[in-house]
Amino acid sequence: MPTFQSLGLEENFLQAISDMGFVTPSEVQEKTIPLLLEKETDLVSLAQTGTGKTAAFGFPMLQKIQAESRTTQGLILSPTRELCLQITNELKAYGKYVDGLNVVAIYGGASITDQAKKIKQGAQIIVATPGRMKDMIGRKMIDISRIEYCVLDEADEMLNMGFYEDITEILSHSPEDKSTWLFSATMPKEVANIARKFMHSPVEISIGTKNVGAENVSHEYYLVNARDRYLALKRLADANPDIFSVVFCRTKRDTQKVAEKLIEDGYNAAALHGDLSQNQRDLVMKSFRTRQIQMLVATDVAARGIDVDDITHVINYQLPDEIETYTHRSGRTGRAGKSGVSMVIISKSEFRKIKAIEKIIQKEFVSKDIPSGMEICERQLLHLASSIRETEVNHEIDMYLEGIEEVLADFSKEELIKKVFSVEFTRFYNYYKNSKDLNVAAGEPTAVDAGKGIRFFINLGGKDDFDWMTLKDFLRDLLQLGKDDLYKVDVMSSFSFFNVDEKHKDLVLDVFRSFKLNGRRISVEISKDGRRKGGGRPAKQGKKGKRNKPNWGEDRPVFKGKKRRKHQRPNDKGTGGKRRRR
Repeated sequence: MPTFQSLGLEENFLQAISDMGFVTPSEVQEKTIPLLLEKETDLVSLAQTGTGKTAAFGFPMLQKIQAESRTTQGLILSPTRELCLQITNELKAYGKYVDGLNVVAIYGGASITDQAKKIKQGAQIIVATPGRMKDMIGRKMIDISRIEYCVLDEADEMLNMGFYEDITEILSHSPEDKSTWLFSATMPKEVANIARKFMHSPVEISIGTKNVGAENVSHEYYLVNARDRYLALKRLADANPDIFSVVFCRTKRDTQKVAEKLIEDGYNAAALHGDLSQNQRDLVMKSFRTRQIQMLVATDVAARGIDVDDITHVINYQLPDEIETYTHRSGRTGRAGKSGVSMVIISKSEFRKIKAIEKIIQKEFVSKDIPSGMEICERQLLHLASSIRETEVNHEIDMYLEGIEEVLADFSKEELIKKVFSVEFTRFYNYYKNSKDLNVAAGEPTAVDAGKGIRFFINLGGKDDFDWMTLKDFLRDLLQLGKDDLYKVDVMSSFSFFNVDEKHKDLVLDVFRSFKLNGRRISVEISKDGRRKGGGRPAKQGKKGKRNKPNWGEDRPVFKGKKRRKHQRPNDKGTGGKRRRR
């Protein structure tokens, strides 16, 4: 069995490792550390979240830099503030016995002046988010012209967040002969492209197979109606009394909404998303790490900095827009050799994405039913019984036993058990006694799956700065329809098509009877076989199935080229443009 001593680390680092309680290196550390210590090389390392990647690049960088020099020699780019701070704290712990070591974190949401002062004091290693790093280079607050080592951590996530141009700009200020180490959980085309552009004959290390899920994480999906998604979430939480979980939503708005509803319903929950201040995020994460919060509702971007052990469940309240992101989500649980569960709550229209994810993670999902109310009551009672059995007796109660026994003298053992457990059972029984079955049979076709419904023509299209995602959101908000009530949105240059169930036909016609957008009359007509009523089939718009793909930020679309219009409704503020699945 390999040891840290066999990896070639110096004694001061071995002492730090001993202080932190590390015993044996992980697979990525065993393969990476000796390689980086022995030679100067570019590296692409593919490993899942939670496998010890920070130590894999941290120890070699710390051992190779000259701590007595005030020159910046190492740069580490990471996608989020949380991950940036996490890496910084870990490097400081690894280098606690290195005299003169200064590792500085550079990220948005904090004073740029204070960060510049820390850099001027002499920072051998800078850990930064791309946006703040690019800003400080532009202001000439940072000089990376002499760095020897550059790490791109969570490279796939940085590119998913739209940081490609920032990374390109930052690296243009660094020397070409530096060693670049790229670490990523998945290997999409974009990561391969950045490796080809910025690296020279990199050595590739893969822990497991590219893009696959962690071995000790099981994957489950629950099929419900879209309107029952929140009820399903609550039942899954109630059916797992010891749950310690991250609940993923796609947008900041949904994250905040779900967290607020959970808190109102008595759950220990909190939201984590980009609209929180750094202080708020720190407080939320502190509460989560100390388990004062059992259900952390988060966006994908905000969750990148979560490094918490023993997370029992990852719950995908909504599937991510990019299927590869599921790998990052499920990697929050099942860490350090422990088992975990990744749950997905889906509606019928999303079922096809399960098969797509299975191909990526190379694992099969297990179809499971949302527990019934009575099943939940049983699990809660057995959990209470186990808790009572495991509770250590506080003997300070002994002085009160006589009085307690007098009060309870008239009850038998069986009656006492019933009374104790009725405290918990009655609460759940009253809530769930008339609860409905939330499960949807996989064989029941919906209008979306069966291709039924009414198809409409509308005189809005690409020239109006719509793509199918933003048009779908615009129409759903305008018509006040549910997530699965509007589908098959196809956007052409000057017009588009969309489907709704037949029961919504009159609603659509009534809303658009006199509707205007920015003073322009918007026409909606029933279509047949892709034709405008009374007209011919529209001309093809470019290649079949090709749509412009916007450059997304954290949760909001960022459109290149023409400025996107703000779509106004009468007496309303507009619809916004959150990205959702078709």
